[in-house]
Amino acid sequence: MAPPAEYHRLQLLGRPGPWRPLVGIMLLAIAVVVLAPLVALVPLIAVLVATGEPVGAGIESTWDLEDVTPMGLAYVNLILASAIPVTILINLALHGLAPGWLVSVARRVRWRFFLACFGLSVLALIATVVVSSLVPQSGSGAELSGHANAFTTTTRNFLLVVLILTPLQAAGEEFAFRGYLMQALGGLFPSRALAVVLSALLFALAHGFAQDLPIFVDRFAFGLVAGALVILTGGLEAAIAMHVLNNFLAFGLALAFADMSSALNPTGGSWWSLPGTLTQSLVYLALATWLARRMGLATTATPAVLEAPRGAM
Repeated sequence: MAPPAEYHRLQLLGRPGPWRPLVGIMLLAIAVVVLAPLVALVPLIAVLVATGEPVGAGIESTWDLEDVTPMGLAYVNLILASAIPVTILINLALHGLAPGWLVSVARRVRWRFFLACFGLSVLALIATVVVSSLVPQSGSGAELSGHANAFTTTTRNFLLVVLILTPLQAAGEEFAFRGYLMQALGGLFPSRALAVVLSALLFALAHGFAQDLPIFVDRFAFGLVAGALVILTGGLEAAIAMHVLNNFLAFGLALAFADMSSALNPTGGSWWSLPGTLTQSLVYLALATWLARRMGLATTATPAVLEAPRGAM
């Protein structure tokens, strides 16, 4: 009997063939980068037509990420959220694995743990605030003004988009990078460290090649911690909860004290921002790992309880 499989090795329990993860990675990139933006135009055009807005100008405004609008943020979030159904379909069609195996080694969402992780993320955030108050704050990317922004109709629309779509966007990124990509890398290489590091590197690079180095390192570190969480807890739940709260915080601060464009396109990053973000990530990593062990969550899947892979193609 095969030994128990850690999360990043689950793909090996599906249809055999080292070519499958390579094809899957290419399909994922094509689907999210090319097809999803086209499909997401359908609801966008429908909204523009329903509101009587010029379609051409509305699409051009939506695509302008230097001056982000609520419609533009919704469009980006829908594209990233599409990674959830895309990875599920690729895992099912290409590897013969049921959707649950992308979520956790338990083949499902472990809801008690998932909800508890949101509480843990708040504790980590408090630790971050304490540490951040002790270091210089200049040049930290999206600059915050010294006073609160006025609450306008645009603010309301941004807030609705963030509350409704940001959790799906964060989950989509986790399904793509810590889910399918890390399992695909685990199918190609036996090292879990390599799977975590490479997926974190690609996650950081996916945010743009023109990033300031401190911002890139910050995102790379986030990817490392999220990948470690997945391995140590046996699923995506803790990483998704951390990602959702992180984005809520970033977008919330932008709406209250800065602007959404600077939140999506941070510049002028400072190394002084790293102590705060690392504190949040590492404190959360320790708490979530402790809770997973306290709850007795499995971090490996026993082949005997896996469904038989679908026939090889």
